[in-house]
Amino acid sequence: MSNTDPMAGPHPYDRYQQPPQPPRRPERREGGARRVGLVVHTIADIAAAFLGLWILLYLLEANQGNVFVEFVHGTADWLAWWSQDVFTMDTEGLRVLLNYGLPAVIYLLIGHGIAARLNRV
Repeated sequence: MSNTDPMAGPHPYDRYQQPPQPPRRPERREGGARRVGLVVHTIADIAAAFLGLWILLYLLEANQGNVFVEFVHGTADWLAWWSQDVFTMDTEGLRVLLNYGLPAVIYLLIGHGIAARLNRV
């Protein structure tokens, strides 16, 4: 049944007209780019977690002779080798916070940025 009144306009569910459709989102690939993005995102998070954990352990004055603390410190040193002594503060806690916090923030920004870019592909 179609609407015969010319002033009323077409009926929204007329057989010649489809009901309104929601806007279509671009389909995401389920392939390699998305997986690589997830891997980059995860690696950045793990790197930042080790750096943050070392800052926390240092500020809480954890036992430096403990095997776990040594492992976290060694990993944090390896991850932050390029930023050592960027900041030379008088306060040792602030120096550790800045010298290990800077690479943590940079790893998060770069890693999440790359992952977002790969997920848009």
